[in-house]
Amino acid sequence: MNNKDLAGNSGLFQDLRNSIESFNQEKAGSIVKKMLEEKIDPLKIFSEMTETLKNIGDGFSKGMYFLPDLIGAGDVMTHVLPVIEEEIKKGGLKVHSLGNIVIGTVAGDIHSIGKTMVATLLKYAGFNVYDVGIDVSAKDFIDAVKKYNADILAMSALLTTTANEMIKVIENMGKEGIRGKVKIMVGGGAITEEFAKSIGADGYDPTAPGAVTLAKKMLNL
Repeated sequence: MNNKDLAGNSGLFQDLRNSIESFNQEKAGSIVKKMLEEKIDPLKIFSEMTETLKNIGDGFSKGMYFLPDLIGAGDVMTHVLPVIEEEIKKGGLKVHSLGNIVIGTVAGDIHSIGKTMVATLLKYAGFNVYDVGIDVSAKDFIDAVKKYNADILAMSALLTTTANEMIKVIENMGKEGIRGKVKIMVGGGAITEEFAKSIGADGYDPTAPGAVTLAKKMLNL
């Protein structure tokens, strides 16, 4: 692929950053299409987008951005990423990832805001994140861990009545012989550090930014 120098396309890269920061999916899509037509390295495009998202994530941690900002910027990334990934595959290139994380809210619990916030920040940090949603059974968690070759399983529970579902997941992972291969982090309004330790989880953090730090620590990053 004949790649143009990033500096020679600074205007397009700035436009791309602006489209992400203004949550403009259509504009971002048009800019990425133009960049690819001009043979700009898709890995450079991907790197620029993830760096912009990381800056937004850091800003969120400092109170400069809010949850709607995180979700809006994440939606832009989701909108254009398939096109970029297709070009990367065509060139036989690979995107570096910090690891694979499966995340979801346990069975009987339909709360998603905290889980979504954690998933978004983990994506911004450079992890491959597979959000399996809410009200997720132990079987579905385990199936996802196997399917995506997860390094970490992240479970959330807001209700005290559903927190024990985490125990079921961990026990069944042991029966499946995969518990030792996957780190488990837990969180949510119903969870405490004491509870996390008592069920055999590998880590707990009460905040979304803290979950990112915890994930990196778990994988020695």
